Amino acid sequence: MKKWLSILPLSLILLLCACQSSDASAQIFAMDTVMDLTVQGSGAAQALKDAEAELYRLDALLSRQDSASAVSALNESAGSPVAVEEELYNLLQTAVEYSTLTDGAFAVTVAPIMDAWDFTGEHPRVPSRAELDSLLPLVGDERIVFGSGTVTLEPGMAVDLGGIAKGYASDRLAELFAADGVSSAMVSLGGNVYVRGTKRDGSLWRVAIEDPNDTAAYLGVLSLQDRFIITSGGYQRYFERDGVTYYHIIDPKTGDVARSGLLSATVVSDNGTMGDALSTALFVMGREKAVQFWRTSGLDFDMVLCDDSGHVYYTEGLKESFDTSLAEHAYEYICIPKN
Repeated sequence: MKKWLSILPLSLILLLCACQSSDASAQIFAMDTVMDLTVQGSGAAQALKDAEAELYRLDALLSRQDSASAVSALNESAGSPVAVEEELYNLLQTAVEYSTLTDGAFAVTVAPIMDAWDFTGEHPRVPSRAELDSLLPLVGDERIVFGSGTVTLEPGMAVDLGGIAKGYASDRLAELFAADGVSSAMVSLGGNVYVRGTKRDGSLWRVAIEDPNDTAAYLGVLSLQDRFIITSGGYQRYFERDGVTYYHIIDPKTGDVARSGLLSATVVSDNGTMGDALSTALFVMGREKAVQFWRTSGLDFDMVLCDDSGHVYYTEGLKESFDTSLAEHAYEYICIPKN
């Protein structure tokens, strides 16, 4: 079976069929990642055009690397109330809700810590413990103040929506496709995948989860429709110093790399925003806390966890849809019961 890869490493690889003439596909760069979009059926070309425009719009709104974005304006005015449009206001409130639900394992106010590490820059670095300790007081999503159409950050604080923006973007594309009457589509926004309906022939979309130990191989393949599949993994963006690997997923409570024993965490849900936030949070939590959270949070999602001791854990809701026969490396697969 052919493996399909985009230009940049993805946490998820899509197993696609050949497209027919009425299908439309595109590859764009937005939100600091390569994005692949495929729409099938009548009206595909217009739906694809609408989707591309929406992704560029959201990039301009939510990117803190863009000095003209609304997020940059908010960060630059930390210490004073800033009038923000309803969309950003609501997304920030949602982010704070997930921060609270995950006991801070997910946090958007981790931006000053991320700047210290400079993972997205040309010269990433390892901050000293003293430097991280001096920045930790600036992390705390619960201290974001929401007024009447305004948001206030404490002096020195900044928000980074990178851990939730692509999931939100996939939710927006799902809404656009529904409005455009699209019944069959697939989008891959980096490690964020959304599959709508079934493929043209009526079969389920097949989404392969990348093996974090060998990104040319799979942990397994999910057969799904109308789902968001989102992976966080330390292998996606990292650098090495003196033989030590430092990856971009940070524990907001320590400011250090989240060495939780997990190599990747995949969330399967019917909400992209939630899936994006939770995939990061579960990775930070580690397996035991992630399983407990899945069982007790009251949120509707499934997950696949790969740890550093050769185990792949998947929740019982995926028992019929998770095919491990294509895995090329030896893992012990364990199904997690709900109780």
